[in-house]
Amino acid sequence: MEETLGVGMVGYAFMGAAHSQGWRTAGRVFDLPLRPVLAAIAGRDGTAVRAAADRHGWAAAETDWRALIAREDVDLVDVCTPGDSHAEIAVAALEAGKHVLCEKPLANSVTEAELMAAAAEAAAARGQVAMVGFNYRRVPAVSYARTLIAEGRLGELRHVRVTYLQDWLVDPDFPLTWRLEREHAGSGALGDLGAHAVDLAQYLAGELLVGVSALTETFVRERPLLTGAAAGLSARPGSGACGPVTVDDAALFTGRLASGALASFEATRMAAGRKNALRLELNGEKGSLAFDLERLNELSFHDHTEPAATAGFRRILVTEPGHPYLEGWWPPGHALGYEHTFVHQARDLVLAVASGTAPAPSFADGLQVQRVLAAVEESAEKNAVYTPVSRQEP
Repeated sequence: MEETLGVGMVGYAFMGAAHSQGWRTAGRVFDLPLRPVLAAIAGRDGTAVRAAADRHGWAAAETDWRALIAREDVDLVDVCTPGDSHAEIAVAALEAGKHVLCEKPLANSVTEAELMAAAAEAAAARGQVAMVGFNYRRVPAVSYARTLIAEGRLGELRHVRVTYLQDWLVDPDFPLTWRLEREHAGSGALGDLGAHAVDLAQYLAGELLVGVSALTETFVRERPLLTGAAAGLSARPGSGACGPVTVDDAALFTGRLASGALASFEATRMAAGRKNALRLELNGEKGSLAFDLERLNELSFHDHTEPAATAGFRRILVTEPGHPYLEGWWPPGHALGYEHTFVHQARDLVLAVASGTAPAPSFADGLQVQRVLAAVEESAEKNAVYTPVSRQEP
């Protein structure tokens, strides 16, 4: 008899749709030891959550996340809510004996992230797993870049640079959604985009950031208030009243890795013309790697050990069956997209649940990213004073 993994998801907007795609597809593409079953989805608006359940294939809908956690057909809880509720939901799910996937950033503060990491550690002793959703690790080209770096193809790292640029806040009349309110989002571009940048830098380098020097800025300090429930990236304002923006619009910071390699980061939602431009480059003594999310099937690689007359960056099309995750997809050259990262994320988490092994990135990894973000904010408050990243254990 086929074994199943009952999934319950809290939240149904942008990330809810993306995660639904992942859970719905993973077992149909990959040969998994457990078949994910979309058992129930939860949200506060009964009409909206029922519509989301019908649209995305969830068997049931709940209007209270506590009721979802209590369901016997839910083995794993997927948290896709704003950051202010991550800690409460994830800890409750772990204490109820469920496995947990939580969207990034892990929490809105280091204190909350420490509570979550401690709860995950205690749950691991009971055979549960917990993972944070840094989905860009699951881009095949990024995963393959990590393989090349781990094999020593770049040698000793010297530089890591990551930029993540979007433009959906350029218009000053874009309304005040929850992503622009600190009490809900924790931070702005720093947590929304910078968290991805920090995680990718540490993941690819295979080492941690130990200190940062940072600047942040809020360019538009008041925005029109919303009316109604609309709160997505395409939301529109209601009345003429405005409210304060309490998060950053942009963050710019440098950092030092444990080995001494230097890193630079830029995260903004105010870069006109840049829709989802996540770009990274790593330079080492033996070579360099570069990646652009808007060309996500490609990796640029330079082997500096080759003769100068023929050496240079070359394009690697990461669509071969031997590349990460590609065994489940199409013939070589048939490109994948953004949504496939969530399928790969679901695949990896199911494999971790089935084998009882710790998934990556773990809640401890999410806590480390949160500590970097906190150091960035502290440095920015002190006008870019170099600030060490806390290394206290949870």
